[in-house]
Amino acid sequence: MAQNKPLWGENVLVEFDEGIAWVTLNRPAKRNAMSPALNEEMLRVVTALATDERCGVFVLTGAGESFAAGMDLKEYFRMTDGAPDTILLHVRRTAEEWQWRRLRDYPKPTIAMVNGWCFGGAFTPVCACDLAIAAEEAVFGLSEINWGILPAGNVTKATMETMGYRNSLYYAMTGESFTGKKAAEMGLVNEAVPLASLRERTRALAKTLLEKNQTALRGVKIAMKRVKYMDWEVSADYLYAKMGEALQLGAGKNRENAMKAFLDDKTFRPGVEHFKGTK
Repeated sequence: MAQNKPLWGENVLVEFDEGIAWVTLNRPAKRNAMSPALNEEMLRVVTALATDERCGVFVLTGAGESFAAGMDLKEYFRMTDGAPDTILLHVRRTAEEWQWRRLRDYPKPTIAMVNGWCFGGAFTPVCACDLAIAAEEAVFGLSEINWGILPAGNVTKATMETMGYRNSLYYAMTGESFTGKKAAEMGLVNEAVPLASLRERTRALAKTLLEKNQTALRGVKIAMKRVKYMDWEVSADYLYAKMGEALQLGAGKNRENAMKAFLDDKTFRPGVEHFKGTK
């Protein structure tokens, strides 16, 4: 009887650390270029970790000196040239499924930790993650124009939403690269820190997220992504409905305890550190 494929371990590594799942694209010799095999493995990983209690926060990064150099030109493109439509669709949809369909609405907080080279198709999972921290030394680039192709796979959509119209057009049309610092300035990532501090900063951020009520946190991240496309009236109705859903699903007790600590016990003062020493 044939053995089932392992969930991960060949092209993807997973390490559990006090509620954090460190998910590492593991093709360092290929700058972690995303091949069909890697995409298949990543789809298994995101599916499994969505319900794995060891994963409270999902952190995505790359092995070696790269985050990911985009899609593997040889295995994803050239080796599928002339393949039947059903094969082409499967290869494409597997990549899309984990890179943005699953990650954008993932039931747990997600952080992209961009440790090095991040090109082309790698922009999509970075943008699909809720938050992103980059090394200042990381190098980003929309290099598709240099290969005579468009930033497809929703790379164009992802960059327009995060980097803005002018920035996205400039880098997509020129193919020029930019640093982690520039990525933070444009909003592609939340912040950039020295590479030596990258894992420590990402871990601290993940720990902050783990301290929150997870039902409420999930509601916040999904609501933020939905209301962007709504008008004010629809947004208000949607947010009240989402609040009711969160209270029903488990945030109610947390809200009750937080209100009691703030109003009655005077033991909970979120943000008060910013006002110390002021009148």
